Amino acid sequence: MNNQNKQHKADQNTSPLLVEKEKEVNLSRSLYELEREIEQLNLEIKHDEKVMKNMQKSPMWKVAKWFQKLKSVQKTNQYQIKELEDQIQSLKALLYTTKSELNLLNVNDRQLNTYKIMQMLAEEHHRGNLLQYLSNLIEQKELHDQNYKNTLHHAARLLMKGKEDYQKVAYDQILNALKTEDIPEFMVRSGFKDKPVSLSPAASFRASLTMRMRQQQLTQSLPEWPLDQKELAYQFVDQFDVRRPYTDDMVYSLDKIPTKDGIVIKPEDGAGSRGVYLVHSSTKIADIKRNQTLFSIEQLKKHMQQDLNSGWVESDQWKIEELIYEDQTQHIPARDIKFYCFYGKVALILEITRYPELQYCWWTRDGQPIKTGKYEHELFKGEGVDAEELKMVEELSLNIPAPFLRIDFLKSEDGLVFGEFTPKPGNYDEFSDEIDEWLGNEYLEADNRLTHDLLNGKKFRLLEDKNK
Repeated sequence: MNNQNKQHKADQNTSPLLVEKEKEVNLSRSLYELEREIEQLNLEIKHDEKVMKNMQKSPMWKVAKWFQKLKSVQKTNQYQIKELEDQIQSLKALLYTTKSELNLLNVNDRQLNTYKIMQMLAEEHHRGNLLQYLSNLIEQKELHDQNYKNTLHHAARLLMKGKEDYQKVAYDQILNALKTEDIPEFMVRSGFKDKPVSLSPAASFRASLTMRMRQQQLTQSLPEWPLDQKELAYQFVDQFDVRRPYTDDMVYSLDKIPTKDGIVIKPEDGAGSRGVYLVHSSTKIADIKRNQTLFSIEQLKKHMQQDLNSGWVESDQWKIEELIYEDQTQHIPARDIKFYCFYGKVALILEITRYPELQYCWWTRDGQPIKTGKYEHELFKGEGVDAEELKMVEELSLNIPAPFLRIDFLKSEDGLVFGEFTPKPGNYDEFSDEIDEWLGNEYLEADNRLTHDLLNGKKFRLLEDKNK
């Protein structure tokens, strides 16, 4: 084999990963050399400073006829020290730049873990370089994404006129690798042939819900959003045969809040468990967020004040409502049952126990436990819901003209008690890709059912009345 052919074969075998690895090795070598050069310059500065000190201690320093000469030597050495210090500052700047370039390359490392990423970002932040680093990182990501997109598009085009069986296999793979907005029209077109390619990977719950939030941002008038307010939500469910907790319409400050047995104290405008307290009695109070038991009203008010001081609770405005129990004699509070509703259909159920330990359990509509990618280290075997409870929730969902709405309940000793409506569940981006695609398709089907009902004249007067 001649040299030209050898070189051609070597070029073919040079993968992008090897090129990146070579860059990383070269940068590491440069980094090492720079650090050694800085170390050497520091040694030279220390040596010159030592010479200066020795000269100043010498008897010759006091001899007048040598004074001007020695002064000249001192000035020369000071100039040299200043010059060396300037070189060090320049090399330090180059060192920082080299480290940032190395960090950018490290992001491409397939073995990079979350801890290493956190370390790199902390290093850039410590040097005050995080914003510039982010700009470079985003530019690098956009370039990589564009390269992958172009490559996958070209691979798909090569099979456009090939056998449909081969085309279908390849397109199924490529669709799974492309973001929805990056799928080319000619691949979408292949979804309507005799042997259609499934466009299921294009569906995304994350994308659908984010676009729904953008709609709310643009219009401020999506039909499900008024139900995010607790009072309106209670007024709405009161029209149905749905039990809800007793609530006090008053808003209290910390020093005036009543402390009756069997109540929940929570911030008027809050989310999650911050600032939520279960008052079983004046000597047994559960601080849900801190997972602590308090033994007096004084302790309760001290913790509430800490919530305000720390910013956990924004304002000194509190509400109370009935405390729902799973077992009142044992003071076991009701567990949460959160239904992911897609216009008349429950697809996913989240069951939560919060006290004394926070645990989660996921269910499908047919009562099968399922892993979703969320809370994987805090799962437990829950109890689920029965068919009548499921039917009640789905009927409630059918009265709300929205493709998705989470409806939350508490599981009491004698059945489900309504909690709240949630248009935007927290951290919905954390579902696994498989669950995201599944829920994305549920969203699209629900949107289609809703459109069909609206076109056929269905009215949602119960909700309309509450929005007037």
